[in-house]
Amino acid sequence: MKEKIKKEIQELLSDKKAREAIDIIKYLNYSKELDSLIMETIQEMVLEYDLYMTKHGRYMNFKDSELSKNLYKGEFQSSKGEYGFVIVPELEEDIFIPRDFKNQAMDGDLVLVSITKGEVNNRKCEGKILKILKRNPKTKVGEVVIENGRYYAILKGNRVNEKVVLKGDVSKLVDGDLVTINILNDSRGTLTHAILDKRIGHKNDPGIDIVAVLVEHDFEVEFPSDVVEELKTIPNEVSSQDLEGRVDLTHEEIFTIDGDDTKDIDDAISVKKLEDGYELGVHIADVSYYVKEDSPLDKEARKRATSVYLADRVVPMLPHQLSNGICSLNPNVIRLTISCVMKIDEKGNLIDYQVFESYIKSRKQMTYKNVNKILEENIIPDGYEEFVPILKLMHELARIIRKNKVNKGYIDFDVDEAKIIVDESAKVIDVQKRYRGVGEKLIEDFMIMANESVASYIYNMGLPGIYRVHGEVNVERLRKFISMLSILGIKINENLNNVTPKTIQRIIKEIKDLDAFQVLSTQMLSCMDKAKYQTNNIGHFALALRNYTHFTSPIRRYPDTTTHRLLREYFFKKDGITEEKINHFENILDEICLTSSERERASMECEREVEDMKMAEYMENHIGDVYDGMVSGITSFGMFIILDNLIEGLIRLDNLDDNYIYDPNTESLIGATKRKVYTIGSKVRIKVLDASKDTRRIDFILEKEEK
Repeated sequence: MKEKIKKEIQELLSDKKAREAIDIIKYLNYSKELDSLIMETIQEMVLEYDLYMTKHGRYMNFKDSELSKNLYKGEFQSSKGEYGFVIVPELEEDIFIPRDFKNQAMDGDLVLVSITKGEVNNRKCEGKILKILKRNPKTKVGEVVIENGRYYAILKGNRVNEKVVLKGDVSKLVDGDLVTINILNDSRGTLTHAILDKRIGHKNDPGIDIVAVLVEHDFEVEFPSDVVEELKTIPNEVSSQDLEGRVDLTHEEIFTIDGDDTKDIDDAISVKKLEDGYELGVHIADVSYYVKEDSPLDKEARKRATSVYLADRVVPMLPHQLSNGICSLNPNVIRLTISCVMKIDEKGNLIDYQVFESYIKSRKQMTYKNVNKILEENIIPDGYEEFVPILKLMHELARIIRKNKVNKGYIDFDVDEAKIIVDESAKVIDVQKRYRGVGEKLIEDFMIMANESVASYIYNMGLPGIYRVHGEVNVERLRKFISMLSILGIKINENLNNVTPKTIQRIIKEIKDLDAFQVLSTQMLSCMDKAKYQTNNIGHFALALRNYTHFTSPIRRYPDTTTHRLLREYFFKKDGITEEKINHFENILDEICLTSSERERASMECEREVEDMKMAEYMENHIGDVYDGMVSGITSFGMFIILDNLIEGLIRLDNLDDNYIYDPNTESLIGATKRKVYTIGSKVRIKVLDASKDTRRIDFILEKEEK
């Protein structure tokens, strides 16, 4: 409720006029009982520098006040405990914070910073943290170190390696224990103080490193007791009563295609050739049939919002009894589904669709690896012989759909992903580039079409829904990217006054054949907004779609489960659409969107941190080894190098054999004496200088300077 009030207050004050509290309360027009909550929110916004109170007791947005000219509010990001940056949403460039000006701020804290050197939106801008407005609420994990009878914790994390004084009942702790801690705001002296929360294990326990990252991001491995109790009421098999009112699809040629080790299977597919096109069926596990709204299972799923996929494990949104059991579309057993059956013409256009409750019996659990053998190499693995004709028909349809999508503006950045290979004790043994073949793209194309159909089904009826939206491009960032390309000799002639998906398509086409495409594609991706969930349907820019939602993965994403629930309440139940249902979903969907977007970001951060940690662990065993790499980033303190297996490390300026000057305008390093120039995409040969799993840091040096 407070977040809604804050947003409305900021909108009211967007005209830059100062208003008294009584005027704000009148404008909001809430019930009298909420007056005290509004006043409490106003005071909180003042303390957090969202609002400024004038000497006459009136309020205005802080950014519009005279005081804000040299002060900015943002999130502090620490770099290995040495220095950091403050990320201010309204500024293009981050503010550099030297070590002595951190004022005990820690990674993720909301801070107030003043400019001490340079100008804002300049790479050389420096600042000093004046005040910590709000501590980062994220759970912090530390490794216990005992020195002279005093207990400390070394904070773990992707950017953090800070030492804090540990207070509380610490007597049973030993060196190397991993603990969760609560940072104190009233720290004294040069070190921050923290209170012990709980011990989670010892650093030498197998797999504890990954558990620590999960704990940092508030992902619980175990399910609470009320959820465990409810599981006793969930059946292990589908009963005949469950099938009533559903369409029987068990006679159809339906099967699944997933990764080799996938156990939570939530989508199955079918295809038929018609006289004037194709019939595509996408059949999704009916999770919401078992997970009833506001039940303990549902509340826990809403809280988690997503499954987390890490190097050696999955932390599921739903307990395994559902995710791997009754909800998973395992082969040769009846499963309850919601089907989206679409008619597609010869050009890949969606002509018609139906969405209905069904039940299926998957004929086979296929793998991407084996499907790719058939469709890419014409090699038929054992047990796939009878499915070859339909797989080739699916491939035919997928190519038509993809061509149609591209013609409409679909953007494929084609960014590579890393795959971490670990042994039974969770020790990394290899890092590989993940392969994305015809089978993976086929499923992606089919799922996108089903998601679009379901989104249109709800949106065209004018009903409350959840949409997967993707905003437009940040034109200023895109302008800088194009400027960088021109320095590399790539001329882009595009009108940036009206950027469309086809604009991005054309730019990608210009750089597609370059050796540096993966690096440049990743940089270009940073010009785009991140996709998120919201009830206001603004469309999906990257997919070039007006209507898009998430419907196809309800086992691992709560928005999909919610979309299923909407379909059931609106269209499958006998009482149909009612005012009561519309009001109910209007009241809860915004919060579900917000939580789901936040937990999705946490999941991605968690996966990225485990990836960074395991890559550093892998390189600890390759100190001194030599690799070919490419410059992926240029900074004032060095250049980042990415290897073929996607491991990235830093070459510091101190480790180069010339005095290199950083030019932010050209994103390059220029040697003062030898005049050697390094830019994004420069090829280099490096040697691994150092690596640390604990700090998730990898350092390279040049094997030799390029001539």
